[in-house]
Amino acid sequence: MSAETNGYRGRLVQALLASALMIISVFVTAAVTPTARLSDVLGTVNLEGSIPKEFGKWKVDEQENAGIVNPQQQALLDQLYSQILSRTYVDENGRRVMLSIAYGEDQRDSMQAHKPEVCYPAQGFLLLSLKNDVLAFDKGSVPVKRLETALAERRYEPVTYWHVVAGEVPTSGIEKKMVEMRYGFNGVIPDGLLFRVSTVDRDSKQGFSIQDEFLRELLSSLSDKDRKRLAGF
Repeated sequence: MSAETNGYRGRLVQALLASALMIISVFVTAAVTPTARLSDVLGTVNLEGSIPKEFGKWKVDEQENAGIVNPQQQALLDQLYSQILSRTYVDENGRRVMLSIAYGEDQRDSMQAHKPEVCYPAQGFLLLSLKNDVLAFDKGSVPVKRLETALAERRYEPVTYWHVVAGEVPTSGIEKKMVEMRYGFNGVIPDGLLFRVSTVDRDSKQGFSIQDEFLRELLSSLSDKDRKRLAGF
């Protein structure tokens, strides 16, 4: 059997599973309408207070925030998220990392965080590559997605991001739906966030290395509670 045939069957199975979960979720929604917000139980994430402006060798560069690409329209952002944090950090060597975190108290299908691989191209970026990866730390690991993007061959922007739902990091749409359904059965509306970092660098390998260094220092500086809400471990 050819690799192409195996790949087609794999995609077909994933599509069928996703369709089945969608159908099940409709019945779950009809039977149990979630009314309680998880954020009311755990407390709303305070992005401004949780993310330090200075840690390790990194500090906020107040002059560079305007350079952060916003791949979504403001009206949509206001609808989807209750908090958005956008900062640019610089280290002692002048290396810059752009951080964007968008948090919403309702992360069901109608309010789900939009994926950068969809939103970046919608704003004129070319999506050069997309792959799954794992960012390892001393205290745990985070499954992430890596994107290589380019805007008119002038701005090359490697991107690393993950999506958190109810303190968990799903690696696929199916896993995300399973988390939503698990909370939905108990009448709870899950919260969630999209955590994204990027650099402007034509050398993507170098850009991702800088991002990993930044993320390890940032997440290591957080409290256990904040790290769980922001990175799932």
